[in-house]
Amino acid sequence: MSGLGTLTPPQHQETPEPVVPLRHYGRWAAVLAALLVLLVVIRSVVTNRNFDWPVVWRYFTAQSVLDGLVLTLWLTAVTVVIGFLLGAVLATMRLSRNPVLASLSWGYVWLFRSTPLLVQLLFWFNIGALYPTLTLGLPFGGPTFHTLDMVNLIGPTAAAVIGLTLHEAAYAAEIIRGGLLSVEHGQTEASQALGLSRFRTFRKIVLPQAMRSIIPAAGNMLIGTLKGTSMVSVLAVEDLLYATQLIYNRNYQIIPLLMVATVWYVVVTSVLSAVQYYVERHYARGSVRRAAGKAAR
Repeated sequence: MSGLGTLTPPQHQETPEPVVPLRHYGRWAAVLAALLVLLVVIRSVVTNRNFDWPVVWRYFTAQSVLDGLVLTLWLTAVTVVIGFLLGAVLATMRLSRNPVLASLSWGYVWLFRSTPLLVQLLFWFNIGALYPTLTLGLPFGGPTFHTLDMVNLIGPTAAAVIGLTLHEAAYAAEIIRGGLLSVEHGQTEASQALGLSRFRTFRKIVLPQAMRSIIPAAGNMLIGTLKGTSMVSVLAVEDLLYATQLIYNRNYQIIPLLMVATVWYVVVTSVLSAVQYYVERHYARGSVRRAAGKAAR
């Protein structure tokens, strides 16, 4: 009949061949080689008698070592808290439209990032040689109200706190500034268009997003500060490293006592790394990368 198409018989569809995943032989070879090297290193450390592990475990919980550990943790906590508070002020100054404040903040960060930490600690420890006395009074020959002896005012622990805090603040300022700049300015404009105050915009919109960039760098700096406190041993501050040094100066067991300090540093940094992981996961809620990761799973 006209207008009707001819019917064609159904064609046979070939079954697609199964997809064979690519075999990464080189990857597995690299993993096996890395495991082999790791096993060799662990065996060497465990079986090497020069480490003298019985001596390590004997002094691992010695009272002087634990006291040094407590002082190390205290120095780390004080340095991080005060350093980040000062760093937040410096970051705010750096982002200010006032050129004087921005220049002062830039100069501070430039100076303390350009000077080694050990030099700063030694400088503050010997500040009495530069300024023997600190006079409180009116400038330019005015009356003097009180005079302080700088040699007795700043001891080893105070010099350690000042040096570590000022050094920490310079890096904290850049971390905080980078985190705030990572938030798009359009979100601030949108929140202000909705009638939110500047403080509420910062607390509800800017800060939660900035923390995603701040937390990883801040966690790394916290761990670096913990290890950096070992430099205060040159000032005779009885931190963890100095406590072990006092012991091996008496019994000459240098390597085992250094291993005591090493194991304690590893334990504490591992705990801090775990805390950093959970804090990062908390602030990553709702982010695109986290959502994509869930969708992929």
